[in-house]
Amino acid sequence: MPFTGPFEDRLAIRELLEAYADAVTRNDADALGATFAEDADWALPDYPEIGTTRGKAAIVAMWVEAMKHYPGIMFEAWPGSIEVQGDHATMRSYTSEVYDQGKMTVRDRGVYEDTCVKQDGRWLFKSRTFRKLHRQQAARD
Repeated sequence: MPFTGPFEDRLAIRELLEAYADAVTRNDADALGATFAEDADWALPDYPEIGTTRGKAAIVAMWVEAMKHYPGIMFEAWPGSIEVQGDHATMRSYTSEVYDQGKMTVRDRGVYEDTCVKQDGRWLFKSRTFRKLHRQQAARD
């Protein structure tokens, strides 16, 4: 079953994902950092030059540097599955990104496999693993 556990928790986790997407689109490092647990890790196996980053401060610093290559990004995400068990949850979500690089417009699609934890009444990302699914490039007009 792709959506299990209390509705209120599943809604809060979906809002966590939406807050993350909003932070990326607005290029807001503080808002992005607010979605991660202090001891979180973020793995990007399709980007071996980045690999896995551990700890919220390091994740935010890595993200700030990476975002310099994605000006004007529009980032969307939606869940394919949320499974809650107490104060822990797993989520699979899909992403769609559009941004310009030079004279090209790039459209990326991907998938995250996440674990989330509830701390002090708030859901946060404990681990995120991102994989690329599709990329399309076209000349900008």
